[in-house]
Amino acid sequence: MYQPVCGMQAPPTFNSFPGYEGLVPGVSGGFLPPPPVQPLPSPTPTTQPDWSIPNLSEESAREAFISFASSQCCYSSDPAKDGVITGMEQFNTYRYRLETFTESRKTEWATKPYEGQTMNPFAQPPPGAWEMPVMAPVMFKDNRQELEIPNSQSVKPCETCSASGRIQCKTCAGAGSTTCSSCSGQDSGEERCASCNGTGQKNCSNCSGQGTKECETCKGKRQLLSYIKLTVEWKNNVQDFVVEQSSGLNVTKLGEVSGKPLFKDTQPMVYPLNGFPHPALVEASNKMVLEHRNKYSQTGRILHQQQSVELIPITKVAYRWKEKPYFYFVYGTESKVKAEDYPATCCCVIL
Repeated sequence: MYQPVCGMQAPPTFNSFPGYEGLVPGVSGGFLPPPPVQPLPSPTPTTQPDWSIPNLSEESAREAFISFASSQCCYSSDPAKDGVITGMEQFNTYRYRLETFTESRKTEWATKPYEGQTMNPFAQPPPGAWEMPVMAPVMFKDNRQELEIPNSQSVKPCETCSASGRIQCKTCAGAGSTTCSSCSGQDSGEERCASCNGTGQKNCSNCSGQGTKECETCKGKRQLLSYIKLTVEWKNNVQDFVVEQSSGLNVTKLGEVSGKPLFKDTQPMVYPLNGFPHPALVEASNKMVLEHRNKYSQTGRILHQQQSVELIPITKVAYRWKEKPYFYFVYGTESKVKAEDYPATCCCVIL
């Protein structure tokens, strides 16, 4: 028989606490508007880094090409080894990256088995969801954390098992036994079934013949701790802009490689680039910083921002093999190769 906790008050209703009036038990909580956004910082001059990058040597271009050909199962290395390099053009470009690290919060009613912990309910109102001090685990990394709102806890009987701690076994419907699978419950009379000793029934393996199982909701505790659950989510929102280049290499390929770091700025709120020598990059920075501020301040709190510029090396290498002209690209600090019209390939058949 269920016995209530001595002196325990009844669970609060969904509109008991100021600031949490919209929470409805059993319904997932919604988005909580964040505090006002911070003002933009004052502009600071962009440092003038070394904009240059060493030209790729002919020897390095050939080594990258040979390594590329060797890594392809259907490519002969002859064009890479014996082809004659006739020209090399530089098409270096810039990549601007803006990262906006945000925090969002939502609340909802939740329950868990009551373990008998001492409580002092309603001693003072629970703090607001955005008043809860929560430390971001790692900056610029997605993460999630769940916490209990202090002073929102109360104890209530488990409705699933009517505060008994046990529920009827679904396998045997509470009977404690099931039909014997060996004889299907039919004793022929000639030879007694060894599995059920002729009874046609066996103890239910799901409940060990008891007919009931421990309640999964309260874990046999008979009572539930009801509380307001705060879910905090951190998300790193990343956006890239790559300055157009006329080499012919698909710009999507540049997402696979790294560049030479030229500039990095990490602030609670960054100011767009200024004094940068490439106008397209300055324009992209101004647009993206404003868009991130407007977009992410509506759905969460902007904790930190980071902007960076990389110089991505791109070299277009022209060569001749068997008196025909071809070309390939070497790009990124990893010297990745793209050769769309490699002249010596075969069809591999795997049996």
